[in-house]
Amino acid sequence: MSKYKCVIFDCDGVLVDSEPIGNQVLVDMANELGANIDLQYAFKHFKGLRMQSCVDKIAGLISNELPSDFTTNYRQRSFQAFQSSIKPVEGVASLIESLSIPFCVASSGPENKIRLNLELTGLMPYFEEKVFSCYAIQKWKPSPAVFLWAAETMGFTPEECVVIEDSITGVRAAKNGGFDVIGFTAHDFDKKLEAEATFAINSMEAIKTLLVAS
Repeated sequence: MSKYKCVIFDCDGVLVDSEPIGNQVLVDMANELGANIDLQYAFKHFKGLRMQSCVDKIAGLISNELPSDFTTNYRQRSFQAFQSSIKPVEGVASLIESLSIPFCVASSGPENKIRLNLELTGLMPYFEEKVFSCYAIQKWKPSPAVFLWAAETMGFTPEECVVIEDSITGVRAAKNGGFDVIGFTAHDFDKKLEAEATFAINSMEAIKTLLVAS
């Protein structure tokens, strides 16, 4: 039996396979303004960051001023892309259904995005009132604030929880809060997670083994 009493899931890249979709929209919009970047650049420089940090990076890549409605347009275009293409991360529904302990989601994304993507992938019924967004507290990873808020609300200490993250920023946020963290490495192209996560695991089935069978 696992020593943990609560699981805190990140959303993008852990529950829903949204990273390639959202980042491709960001690449397309940046390139329309002359940035000349590709999806690998986005994974390396944008993954796990708050939207404003991504916007600031793009602003530094172009010669003209970034349009004031860039973020609004990004949300509209990415939401459309999610509606047509998004899927749950392989094996995550089975993992969730196997859990006998409480769990929740804590994400850097705005709550309407989290809920949209969970609804589109059929995962929303698992979470309902257990959604924690950095936008609600205006503190973003690598600050541990969203994880600390989630743990406290769920009724547990950081030591009783384990976080599942797929970005180095998220892993550092969890560690900064005193949490054990599973680095989900299926798309860890830069091989950064293994050195910093408590566990580095590349499949949901293996995470299930750790949390349920151990």
